Amino acid sequence: MPQFATHKHKNDRGFSLLELLIVVAILVTLAAITVPRAMSTISDIKMRYVAQNLGGLLQSARMQAVRKNTYYMAQPTTLASGDAAYVATARGQAYASSDPVLPLDNQITVHMGTGSGAPNEGTLTCGTGCGFNPGADDPSFNARGLPCIGVVNGSSCPQNPGQGYLLVVSKPALTGNTNWAAVVITASGHIQIWTCDGSGNWTQRD
Repeated sequence: MPQFATHKHKNDRGFSLLELLIVVAILVTLAAITVPRAMSTISDIKMRYVAQNLGGLLQSARMQAVRKNTYYMAQPTTLASGDAAYVATARGQAYASSDPVLPLDNQITVHMGTGSGAPNEGTLTCGTGCGFNPGADDPSFNARGLPCIGVVNGSSCPQNPGQGYLLVVSKPALTGNTNWAAVVITASGHIQIWTCDGSGNWTQRD
């Protein structure tokens, strides 16, 4: 009668505890490297959207000023729901339901002018021969669509030639850092969107 040899396969025994621990350690290491980067990228994208939406509200205020032949302001307010928001109103009047409005996340901070504490803020510019409004005046546009200094409930909005506006937007990141973006209004009324990476480098997005 023929004899058949039997062979035992080591692979049949499965993974050892040591092998499983090595795999888990590798996965944890990879997660520690990739997750913060992914979270930073997601936060940067969200900040870009916030800045773009704020820029859109400012553009709406500019268009309304030209269309209605008066000056419009974009100013912070608190909605009936208690949420913070920015609204575009004629002559800085009280918010009406027909006015453009941008609700803000409760972790979003909008800083008017320079001195926000953003890294390398000094690299932001509104163009050759243009300087930012040094005060905390709300950005306003006159009937020609040019930035001006509006007075709440006032009848005039004097223009300072060569002066634009800077709005710096910040939000705490889950990684413990702060994400930054900015909206620049040039002296000619053009609106630019900027974002800042983790190294303090600003990039114009529009």
